[in-house]
Order: sequence, then structure tokens, then C-alpha cells
Amino acid sequence: MYMKGNDLMQPIENILPPIVNQRTKILIVGSMPSQKSLEKQHYYGNPRNHFWTMIGQILNVAIPEDYEQRIQLLLAHHIGLWDSIQSCERQGSLDATIKNEIPNNFEALFLRYPQIELVLFNGGKSFDVFRKRVGLETLNGRAYEKMPSTSPIPGKNIKSFEQKVMIWRCMEPYL
Repeated sequence: MYMKGNDLMQPIENILPPIVNQRTKILIVGSMPSQKSLEKQHYYGNPRNHFWTMIGQILNVAIPEDYEQRIQLLLAHHIGLWDSIQSCERQGSLDATIKNEIPNNFEALFLRYPQIELVLFNGGKSFDVFRKRVGLETLNGRAYEKMPSTSPIPGKNIKSFEQKVMIWRCMEPYL
């Protein structure tokens, strides 16, 4: 750890493996899990994050409390999860403080799972890291969209939860 001004930057390793199988058509790519998610070893483990609530609305299902059941629900609907960042330095959990990102190996993932048709980037940081550190050519013709973050912090142009859900519904043709 080192000091940057008055902020304490911490090196962080992303310990969450990709959630994907041979039936995955949609890959949702976050940036780096929050401290709470890393502690729990759960994607979107902070109950304040809108991810699971949004997925429930889009799929029109109740989201189970059990994390493993949540993952099975995603996989049953051909949805996978991963993050653009394998390791970085960050203060707290905010994407805005992420520095020195090392990306995950998407080339290997897409070789192993060529059936992935749509990549949805959960927020600007996820997209920017992928674009700069991996390269959009790695998508190899797959459809992709930069989505409003599922963070509870309002975005610049997207203010309401309902607006976010409407935009995220772009995945419905792939379900």
C-alpha cells in the first residue's frame, strides 16, 4: 500500500472466476468487484447494488437469497459474469479511484466460449478498461453495449432505477 495525497491506495486481486458455461450467450462484464463483494466472494455482493433486482425484473422472476441459486438462475438464462479487471490499485470501492489496471484474459475466454453473442459492459469503467487494455477487436464481431452502471450511485444521464432497467432490457432478444 502507498499514500497518494491523503488517500490510501490498495493493491487488489480479483478472486472471482468467470461465471460462464457452454450455453452462455450474454456476458455481463463489470469493472472490479467492490470490497464487500470480494469479502463475500460473490458477484454484486453489496445489497445496495441494483444488479440482482434488475435481473429479477428483466427475467420476471424472484431472485433467490442463496448466491449459488442466483448463479444457477443466470446460467439457466444463458447469462454469464466476469470483470474487465484482474488486478488494480483502488481506494475503497469506487471505480473512479481505480489505477494501474491489469485486464482479465478475454482472448482465452472467447476462444473457450465462442457461442457468446452479446457483451454488456456494466458501467463506463468496465468498458473503458476493456477498450484500452484488451481492445474491442477481441470481441471478434460480437454485439456489445456500454450499459449504465448497476451501482446505486446515479449516473450522469440515467437517474432512475426504472430508466436503467429499460436500457438493460436490450439483452432480452438473447435470452
